[in-house]
Amino acid sequence: MEIRRREPSRAVTRQVLLFPLLLSLFCRAVSEQIRYSIPEEMAKGSLVGNLAKDLGLDVRELQQRKLRVSSEKQYFSVNGEHGNLYVNGRIDREEICGETPLCVLTLETVVENPLNVFHVNVAIQDINDNAPRFKTKNIDLEVIESPLPGARFPLESAQDPDTGINSVQNYQLSKNPHFTLAVKEGQDGNKYPELVLEKSLDQEKQGSHHLILTAVDEGDPVKSGRAQIRVNVTDANDNPPVFTEEIYKVSLRENLPRGSLALQVKAADKDEGLHAQITYSFSNIPDNERTLFYLDPEEGRITNTRILDFEDTQKYMLGVEARDWSGQSAHLKVQITILEENDNVPEVTFTFVSSPVAEDSVPGTVIALIKVRDQDTGENGEVTCHVQKLPFKIAVSSKSYYKLLTDSTLDRERTPEYNITITATDNGSPPLSTQKTILLQIWDINDNAPVYDKPSYTAYVPENNPSGSSIFSVKASDRVLDRNARVTYSILSSSIEEVPLSSSISINSQTGAIYTQRSFDYEQFREFEVQVKAQDGGSPSLSSNVTIRVFILDQNDNAHRIMYPSLGADGSALFEMVPRSAEAGYLVTKVVAVDAHSRHNAWLSYHLLQATDPMLFSMGLHTGEIRTARAFPDRDAVKHRLVTLVKDNGQPLLSATVTLNLVFAENFQEALPEIIDQSGDSASHSDLQFYLVLALALISFLFLLTVTLTIVMKLRKSGNPKLLQCFGPDLYPKTSSVFPPNYEDGSLPYTYQLCLFSDLKRNKTTFLKPSAQMAENILCSDSSGTSFMGNGCSSLQAETETTGEAYDLTPDTFGNIWRHSLTENLRRFHITMETANAQRLRDCKWRALFCMILVTVWEAVSGQIRYFIPEEMGRGSFVGNIAKDLWLNVEQLSDGGVRIVSGGKTQYFALDFKSGHLYITERIDREQICGRMEKCLLNCEVIVEDKMELFPVEVEITDINDNAPSFQSEELDLKISETTVSGSRISVRQAEDPDMGLNSIQSYQLSSTTHFSLDVETRSDGIKYAELVLEKSLDREEQAVHNLILTATDGGDPVRSGTAQIRVIVLDANDNAPIFSQPVYKVSVWENVPEGSTVVTVKATDLDEGVNKEVKYSFQKITDKVPQMFHLDPKTGEITLVGKLDFEEAALYETEVQAHDMGGLFDKSKIVIVVSDMNDNAPEIALRSLISSIPEDSPPGTVIALLHVQDPDSGENGEVTCSVPSNLPFELKKPLDNYYSLVTDRALDREQVAEYNITVTATDNGTPPLSTATTIPLRILDTNDNAPLFDKTSYTAYITENNPRGASVFSLRAHDYDMEDNSRITYSITGTQIQEAPLSSISINSETGALYALRSFDYEQFREIRFQVQAQDGGSPPLSSNVSVTLFILDQNDNSPHILHPSFPTDGSTGVELAPRSSEPGYLVTKVVAVDADSGQNAWLSYQLLKATEPGLFSVGLHSGEIRTARYFVDKDALKQSLVVLVKDNGQPPLSATATVTVVVADSIPEILSDLSSLSAPVDPQSSLTLYLVIAVASVSCLFFTFIIVLLALRLRSWRNSQLFDSSSGTFSGVPVSQVVGMDGVRAFLHSYSHEVSLTTDSRKSQFNFPKSNFANTLTSQQTYEIKNPILMAEELYINNGDQTSVQFFLRLRLRVPLLANAEPELEPEIHPSLLQCDCSVTQRRWERKQQRDLRSPAEKREPQQRSPYS
Repeated sequence: MEIRRREPSRAVTRQVLLFPLLLSLFCRAVSEQIRYSIPEEMAKGSLVGNLAKDLGLDVRELQQRKLRVSSEKQYFSVNGEHGNLYVNGRIDREEICGETPLCVLTLETVVENPLNVFHVNVAIQDINDNAPRFKTKNIDLEVIESPLPGARFPLESAQDPDTGINSVQNYQLSKNPHFTLAVKEGQDGNKYPELVLEKSLDQEKQGSHHLILTAVDEGDPVKSGRAQIRVNVTDANDNPPVFTEEIYKVSLRENLPRGSLALQVKAADKDEGLHAQITYSFSNIPDNERTLFYLDPEEGRITNTRILDFEDTQKYMLGVEARDWSGQSAHLKVQITILEENDNVPEVTFTFVSSPVAEDSVPGTVIALIKVRDQDTGENGEVTCHVQKLPFKIAVSSKSYYKLLTDSTLDRERTPEYNITITATDNGSPPLSTQKTILLQIWDINDNAPVYDKPSYTAYVPENNPSGSSIFSVKASDRVLDRNARVTYSILSSSIEEVPLSSSISINSQTGAIYTQRSFDYEQFREFEVQVKAQDGGSPSLSSNVTIRVFILDQNDNAHRIMYPSLGADGSALFEMVPRSAEAGYLVTKVVAVDAHSRHNAWLSYHLLQATDPMLFSMGLHTGEIRTARAFPDRDAVKHRLVTLVKDNGQPLLSATVTLNLVFAENFQEALPEIIDQSGDSASHSDLQFYLVLALALISFLFLLTVTLTIVMKLRKSGNPKLLQCFGPDLYPKTSSVFPPNYEDGSLPYTYQLCLFSDLKRNKTTFLKPSAQMAENILCSDSSGTSFMGNGCSSLQAETETTGEAYDLTPDTFGNIWRHSLTENLRRFHITMETANAQRLRDCKWRALFCMILVTVWEAVSGQIRYFIPEEMGRGSFVGNIAKDLWLNVEQLSDGGVRIVSGGKTQYFALDFKSGHLYITERIDREQICGRMEKCLLNCEVIVEDKMELFPVEVEITDINDNAPSFQSEELDLKISETTVSGSRISVRQAEDPDMGLNSIQSYQLSSTTHFSLDVETRSDGIKYAELVLEKSLDREEQAVHNLILTATDGGDPVRSGTAQIRVIVLDANDNAPIFSQPVYKVSVWENVPEGSTVVTVKATDLDEGVNKEVKYSFQKITDKVPQMFHLDPKTGEITLVGKLDFEEAALYETEVQAHDMGGLFDKSKIVIVVSDMNDNAPEIALRSLISSIPEDSPPGTVIALLHVQDPDSGENGEVTCSVPSNLPFELKKPLDNYYSLVTDRALDREQVAEYNITVTATDNGTPPLSTATTIPLRILDTNDNAPLFDKTSYTAYITENNPRGASVFSLRAHDYDMEDNSRITYSITGTQIQEAPLSSISINSETGALYALRSFDYEQFREIRFQVQAQDGGSPPLSSNVSVTLFILDQNDNSPHILHPSFPTDGSTGVELAPRSSEPGYLVTKVVAVDADSGQNAWLSYQLLKATEPGLFSVGLHSGEIRTARYFVDKDALKQSLVVLVKDNGQPPLSATATVTVVVADSIPEILSDLSSLSAPVDPQSSLTLYLVIAVASVSCLFFTFIIVLLALRLRSWRNSQLFDSSSGTFSGVPVSQVVGMDGVRAFLHSYSHEVSLTTDSRKSQFNFPKSNFANTLTSQQTYEIKNPILMAEELYINNGDQTSVQFFLRLRLRVPLLANAEPELEPEIHPSLLQCDCSVTQRRWERKQQRDLRSPAEKREPQQRSPYS
């Protein structure tokens, strides 16, 4: 893995080093261009040239430098071994370069190491590989037989892709007597063939001529191409068109899609060529039908342009005219019948709607009257109605009418309004339907009681609240409206602890806000309930109740009460007994306090406020347990007084204190004296003991200090031992200046100390050491550190009121009309019978009566009235008497709610309520309403609303002659060729008359003329039409235009007519050829011009008229590219762009345009189109070299890719600049033109971005600029630069105690942003300990991070474990991080309760408690105090009286453990009561312990002494301790004073001896020596050597001491060297005193050694060996020389003397 990492780094480094060479190499490559020339169509693998040799490359380095070629298309390839350039594929010059004379292929040669680019040009030479080719091998020419000899007909030229002499050079024509060939050369050098007519043509003799045209080039070999020419001779026009049928009939379904084919008409013309071409057009049809249908003028196809509608028109008659080019025509009729489809949806109209409706309306109430109508007929017009699933239904009222009724009861609160959707569906296929919606509002009634949001509420109020404060608010909603929804609130009567509720709270009747009337106390009651009543304002009113539960919140307003210990009856503190053998942590007692509050206000904390000995006891902060802090020594007082403080956690804090008296004793008998003598002097004894101990300590300290100083001084005087050398203030002796120091000669002083003892057998010489003060200063240092620590809705309500009125609709049956009609007809019949012949009437009475009944019944059932009126009647005209015809009373018209309803948008009729007449209100035009329908009916309905009766009425409109015949246009133009034969018929457009019958057109008349007559014909449908008949041949030269007048007349009264002017235009023959306005059209056009743009418009004119003057244009001699790029409009000559021009593909287009008329005559012109360049090509980007991945620690400047950019445009449009996004750590550098290198510009980080998609954008300088972007993917390789990270800064885990070994405790996970081995994490636990337990208690899985417990934990031993977990990755070097883990041990019930009080004496007897005889029931005798080492509910203790001497005499508190009297003491009760108390915890399973308490019943202590006489009084340990302290102080003081006296005596004696010795020593004095001198401005230690010589008078053994050199930072030990040969014998030393008295004197010798100015401090001066073997004679001689120098004169002293280096 490491090797793979290094390789990319070396590659990147190599690229960075090579990058500076690119600039010089690329600059040289620009100028080096190589050119080859090869012919096209060379075989693949053909040699082009030796590229390596021509480029000057070494063939041996080609493989290493990776020679390769690069181009858009790989036409060439290069051999990487010897550098030859080969053809790689087929090269077709015509395909690559087209008609460009010079064809050059450009390719780029790339070499690496170093990177270089060379440009190579390969010129492609043309060969004759293409034969001339005509666009079509069969050329058809249509030539009319009328052209004269000498007429020229241009032919299509051949195409040859080759250039030069290889292109077309000549044309040849096969032999023919009528035609010859002429070759014309154009301005561009191309040659064009033309046919020349040598002999006139005759279509009757020969209809066609076949010729062969050959095109030849001059290449080697010569190639040619052929085309067949067929000349068709056309004749003159002498036959009119003829239709295949006289009338066409077709049936079409309505709603036919637009553009559908209805039918196709066909006419034939016996002429040929242009004269046989027929155009079709409509003739004599109305404008609406002309816009409804379209007739294809060439194919005769009739299609619809709009949707056909059966309801508008059921049949159409269309006139069609077929006309040839010369103007001859034929006519026919087309009958189109429309078939009905179900295409009209039913129409729904609400004639009556009742809204709003009361919600208590009974089922069957009429809501609305609905009318339905469908414009279709038959089954398509039959309509049924239904309503969606709502409390409504639809019932049929009469024909086309329905009633909407209620079907069930309504509820406004559930649905305040209904959107009732009525669906009307017809019976067509497929069925169609219409939906109409009625908005029906429901009128409210008071049927809903107020409703609360919740079934009950909860409110909270803090105690001690101010009176009148708002505590809660309730809200009830009523779904009804107006007064029914107005809610008032009240409180139902109730009480709170026998106090009326009204005196505590009140409610706002409007808003529902509840207020307090007094202040509440949490300790008095904690909650209460209130019932609130909400009542609406309806009639009758409705109400509902809700319960509100009010909770009183606690405040810290009551101090807590101390339950234990309780004070005595006289207010004195009680006593607790502590065994003397109690160890540290022994539970002495427990302060128990309670607080009437709840939650944090009741959280109590305990503090030790005052104590006789503060260090002896500790108190639990939350438990109140008082424990011993250390063991109880004998010197401690027996009786202790403790003051404890108990405070809560409320705001403000409240507290209480309690005083405890503790007595250290093993049993009650031992503690009894202290209890009786409550006013003892324990405090005074404690003070006395304290002062005695203090005095003993001070005296002992002074005594030890004095002894130590004495020993130190003695040792120092006895010989300067090694141990005390560093304590001397001055290590050099203070002597007089007998031998003054002299350092002028550059020597250092060495001092020899000679000690002689007359009474010892050992002499001693001492060499003094230098001072170590500088070393002490260097070794001194201090440090300091500083640490810092830092800590740090509303509701919207709205009420809506709506008002409504209910309308009552009482339905009735329609049988009244049946009964009324039958009665009236019978009455009329009887009157007639009485006035007629009785005999005759008697014979037919029963027959007439039966017929009359049938007629009456039929009229009554149908109930339909029809009126007939002519159109165009004035407004207000009378139509009929509706009241009379329907047997309605005029007085009831307005009262009964009778009205007229019409189906359409326009109301043509109205009803006069006074007279009952039906009259006209709008203009009625039969043609506008019904069109060409035979019967025109208007329908309306008469509605009687109070009876819900309906009567249909029909009014038929009759036609009048109110429209005159009219032509579609008043001027008609007819074009007729002058060659049209006599007797030909020409159809003219017919006139139109909207009237019907005799009122329509009946005849046509034509103005008088010699050339035309009029023939009137009648169609099968009765419509008459006219045709012009040519009576005399036309001559355009005599008269070009004939003007005629055509008149159409109807048969109405009065007679009406219409006229039209006909203009007949005579067409002439074709005898002139078209001529272009310019021989050459040259135009410039921008590339990228939008398709469809006009490039140029050519124009040719023909002197002929009419059809012969019409000119058509076409391309001639075109290449394959021209028709793909341009389109020539054959009629207008407009050349438009159909392709996309590209300057880079072709900059010039040349072609020819031919203009020919209908007779075959033509002319040619040349078109030159120059394409101008635009910035339409985006730059192109090519990757020449790419590195796909780099390490993230790659240095800036690392090369990633080499890019080549180019733009096919020219000029500024081809100048390209490249860029990369600025937010990426990359940049582009341009070593030379068209090349860019992509390099890094700053450090990379894979963890932030693992991959880059680098977008390189190339932008040109055109207007507007174009750009191209390419994306380079780059992957960043990982390096180990990220340490593992944990999700959290610390973790917490939990495990229950007594867990099994190996149990999983916790699992933690770290993640590493690196990859692969760098992200593989191993876990381990760093060093820590668990309360002196080894770290092996916890283990961790190194792979998963799972923690396991290797031992069983004990909650009582330790409750939490803290350790560090290290996560280390697998990188090189590895990185790691640590996290702190805290493991909490959860408690289990595995400890039994431990009884603290009463404690048992050491002799095994039970404790004794005193109870007065006069105690009342409930008197607190004692309290059993127990603790449990567990926590939580496992430590909740309960106390029970298990056994008692008198079971009914005492009781034990279940949770307090207090033993109290249950009744009064009686005389028969025993004085000594034994109680066994059981203490058990609340754990699972529960654990327990028992305690035995002995209670003595007595009123005072003397009263119980008889029972306790067996107990001996204990000895007071306080008096013994005081005695021992006094004895110790006295002994130490005596010893100290004795030592001081002895020491003073020894010093006086020593002083006396020293005075005697100083008087005989004379001139032996020391010389002070400086130890530190300056050298070159630096303070340095200089070494001073002191030789110590010891001589004795009674021994032959001498001693020299040579100390080692002293360093600045070390203290070296001093060694003593024993000299076998003594320097000075005893007999050589003359001593005047002959006795054995010790005489000490010093002989100091000075030894000078040359001092080197630049010597190192570590160098130790060497002592000449002769000095080590000196004897006393040497000393004597030196002494003599000194005396001689002293006797010399000053002049003699100035003379130089020869000195020895070791003198």
